[in-house]
Amino acid sequence: MIVSVTLNPSLDRTVGVDHLERGAVLRTSAPTLEPGGKGVNLTRALSRNGIDSIAVLPVGGPEGAELSALLDAAGVATRLVPVNGRTRSNLTVSEPDGTVTKLNEPGTPLSAADFSVLATVLAGLVSARDWVVFSGSIPPGCSSDQLVALMTSVTDLGASLAVDTSGDALTASIAARPRVIKPNRAELAEAVGRELGSISDVIVAAEELRSRGVERVLVSLGADGAVLVGEHGATVGESTVLDHRSTVGAGDCFLAGFLSKFCADESDEESALVEALAWGAAAVGLPGTSVPGPGDIAYSNVHLVWQPDLDRPLVAT
Repeated sequence: MIVSVTLNPSLDRTVGVDHLERGAVLRTSAPTLEPGGKGVNLTRALSRNGIDSIAVLPVGGPEGAELSALLDAAGVATRLVPVNGRTRSNLTVSEPDGTVTKLNEPGTPLSAADFSVLATVLAGLVSARDWVVFSGSIPPGCSSDQLVALMTSVTDLGASLAVDTSGDALTASIAARPRVIKPNRAELAEAVGRELGSISDVIVAAEELRSRGVERVLVSLGADGAVLVGEHGATVGESTVLDHRSTVGAGDCFLAGFLSKFCADESDEESALVEALAWGAAAVGLPGTSVPGPGDIAYSNVHLVWQPDLDRPLVAT
């Protein structure tokens, strides 16, 4: 089983406009409302493709109740931790050319008691055969010590840890010795403190994080593809997106695709990378934070690059 932990979930509202103009009054398309948060998206994607997954998340206020109802309606298995305050709401504005603007609230702080309850929930849910994925931003006031302690509580049970976050939270999480981390190019650059202009730069940076205790680094590079760096070296893959609609949640689906294969067969990293690219590309072709199902995922536009030009400048941001 794959358990996602989303410490800062959200209600995600998406609207479309012809052209976003600052200071103007704009008419939007009819809004869509979907459950949000990176771990929530990951579990939604896994569940839609028949992979056993449960989302663990704190919820509060009317927004939390609405988020819970949306997850129930989508058939997503959850373990909810009631907290004071309210679950945040995020707004995504999309334009016909694929440009996406996101307005994200900071979220509700979690108390020490909330973290204790989360640890208890995970202890009752997780076994040594499971994977636990910590995804997304951390709420205001959450310390690195609290985050690492919660991560370590699941690795102490023998579970495998994957992490998809950024900034100080990503750097701190290395102390919990995750088996997989999934930064994008900007997040990896921030973690090593320098710009990454080529595939070679990405591989060197990923190896630097491996030297600190990370087992595998799965780097999403947008239009430049992806790189998986592990004990057997680096594997590069690319995908083509024919209908670019929204990148929101694509990275979550990318990681979900990887874990869907890797958790079943850790010896076949290459197939796991192909699956990641296929799921991520499928998500980009869907509106808002929709997640792909089996009918959306295609493999004909995905390939591994056996002799990549390591010094080619990366174009995607």
